[in-house]
Amino acid sequence: MQDKNGRIFREAWISGVQQHYPGEPKPGYITPWEDTPEWEREAAAAVCIQVADFIRVSNGNTSKLSREQKGRFVALCWIAQIHKHFEDPKPSYVADWPELPEWQQQTDADIFEAIEQAE
Repeated sequence: MQDKNGRIFREAWISGVQQHYPGEPKPGYITPWEDTPEWEREAAAAVCIQVADFIRVSNGNTSKLSREQKGRFVALCWIAQIHKHFEDPKPSYVADWPELPEWQQQTDADIFEAIEQAE
């Protein structure tokens, strides 16, 4: 189950990066699931589960949220995972929504919507 959830997240991330990233993305941004570090797999699965739970406890009414609200939720869940896995993360790893680049905001919203579709 964790593998499935992590893959949903990672595939949506890669798709979003390919669509929204300006120019050529860093290789790590589009690394396939099989080559993704274990901590990142765990974090991706955890965030996917958090979003899916949020959708369920809202009886699907998350469809009424704006793309920004959806993206903010994913970003906040991801920041918590970064703090879980890193003692002293780089500031860019835990940047708040307004500091994220537009491509990352759009990708986070895409991730939420991909999880909605999978539910």
